[in-house]
Amino acid sequence: GRKFQMMHRFITSSLRRSLPAAYLCFALLPRSISSFSSSLGSGSGNSNSNSNSNSRSMSNYVIQRDNGLIIVSPKNEADQSGLVVLSHGLGDTGEGLSDVAENMARQLPHLKFILPTAPTQPVTMNMGMSMPSWYDITGLDERSNENCKGIEQSKKTIEDILKKEHETTKLPYSRMLLAGFSQGGALSLFTGMQLPEKLAGIVMMSAYLPAASKFSITPGLEDTPIFHCHGTADPLVQYAMATKTQQQVTAKGAVNYELKPYAGMGHTVSMEELADVRDCLAKVLPPDDTCKIVLKDPSEMSVKELRAAIRKAGLGQKAVGLMEKSEFVKLLKDHREGKSTA
Repeated sequence: GRKFQMMHRFITSSLRRSLPAAYLCFALLPRSISSFSSSLGSGSGNSNSNSNSNSRSMSNYVIQRDNGLIIVSPKNEADQSGLVVLSHGLGDTGEGLSDVAENMARQLPHLKFILPTAPTQPVTMNMGMSMPSWYDITGLDERSNENCKGIEQSKKTIEDILKKEHETTKLPYSRMLLAGFSQGGALSLFTGMQLPEKLAGIVMMSAYLPAASKFSITPGLEDTPIFHCHGTADPLVQYAMATKTQQQVTAKGAVNYELKPYAGMGHTVSMEELADVRDCLAKVLPPDDTCKIVLKDPSEMSVKELRAAIRKAGLGQKAVGLMEKSEFVKLLKDHREGKSTA
């Protein structure tokens, strides 16, 4: 059913688009796509992530598409107490991970997920073809891996997302996590360990350390939890590169780096891996009412802001017939406070 389609879409994007054509024939698929629902839970709120709408409301979360970002957040914004920025791999877009984020949101309803899309630029390893890429890749060997033109700009993109979240909601950096697949996981590591503030953690799937000679860990961030998932049969980012990455990062001071191998898995994801990622998020970003975001008081909002917040919360039908600003304010306040608006 839908879970099969979800995994098929992700695998197709991560293999057909993310891998250079010369390596596609080596790709290995997960053994049991149909077991995804039992790995992550059946959840509720089925949706089609290819919808063209700017905002959709599910059972316990809403999806927005805004300025190149896909945002999956709690239906009641006031319930958010954590943030995950999830970055895609080479040649993909945020859409390629949207179903993964939605399933995580069902299981972890206190978390907000932001999925950015990399800029489209020529990639040397793919014969100069332009595609979404966080930085240029000139080859797969260690020496070529130092040539990551554009990585500093992409690092700033992720930093700006975190900064905006902190400034607009007062969410502490310690309640934020960077995660990503392949090139997106590499960017998450490169960015997360060099920030001025310590994050809740970093999750890497089939990833590696890019531009190692430029990488250094900000003092005080050495014990940031790093969870690195990697297939032992990965033909593109080989498992040896994963162990090399762990060695390099720990040599630079990291003391909380877990590398978990997945036997027989190629350059893709498995249901077991995604369940482990979910468990990692639950461990380092558990629900915490003391860290819930600070939202603008509805009474201080403009009518335009109120209508946008009401749409985002999925309260559009309940707002039908309301005319006065005070009525919109009451509807939104009651929703945030968990009161019935029936």
